[in-house]
Amino acid sequence: LYYKVEFSNDLNEHMMIHTRNKTNCCHECGKSFSRRSHLQVHRRSHTGEKPHCCSECGKSFSRRSSLQRHRIIHTGEKPHCCPECECGKSFLWRSSLQNHRRSHTGEKTHCCTECGKSFSRRSNLQTHRRIHTGEKPHCCPECGKSFTIRSSLQIHRKIHIGEKPHCCPECGKSFLRRCSLQNHRRSHTGDKPHCCPECGKSFSRRSDLQNHRRSHTGEKPHCCPECGKSFSRRSDLQRKISLLF
Repeated sequence: LYYKVEFSNDLNEHMMIHTRNKTNCCHECGKSFSRRSHLQVHRRSHTGEKPHCCSECGKSFSRRSSLQRHRIIHTGEKPHCCPECECGKSFLWRSSLQNHRRSHTGEKTHCCTECGKSFSRRSNLQTHRRIHTGEKPHCCPECGKSFTIRSSLQIHRKIHIGEKPHCCPECGKSFLRRCSLQNHRRSHTGDKPHCCPECGKSFSRRSDLQNHRRSHTGEKPHCCPECGKSFSRRSDLQRKISLLF
């Protein structure tokens, strides 16, 4: 009989979610809740109250569950492990694991409505869409130049402070970007991974291959603003302009 009563009470409480009026109404925005506790948590979005404080770093949260998720950062725990064989990579968040698993399956569920390109992560789609909208939300506080992605801004800001964190282990020369270091190191190794499909000539830099292929296509995208003459290489145009001025 006890178990029947206990089950009945749980069922009655659950059914109230569907049947009763939502009497717990937010006076700020009019949103209603079936439970008073849900209303109390919601109201903190208006008041800014964050009563749940992390004892490690002092960061505060409006929800206890948010604090519990945050504290995992300090413990180093990564409870969400990839089940794929020979991967074993672990993640702090379940959503990060879900995104990672798409690297194994090749699944790309987030599709751009403008051009049809698909992405495995929603955040990558959101960044991609800025190509179509022209949005550049990440602005340099030093010079005002804007960028579509945060990482581009971070790289750009090193120009102002003179930082060149990527150092060549062979000769000690430093570079602002990792890709610039990778290109430079090919001058030591002789590696030329970029091959022309027309004639088979190889290049250490992708940009050099792109310039070379214009010798086959006849493309001259760099136009002189003074006389209208076009060049296949930007450097040729710059030399021509330097002679004019």
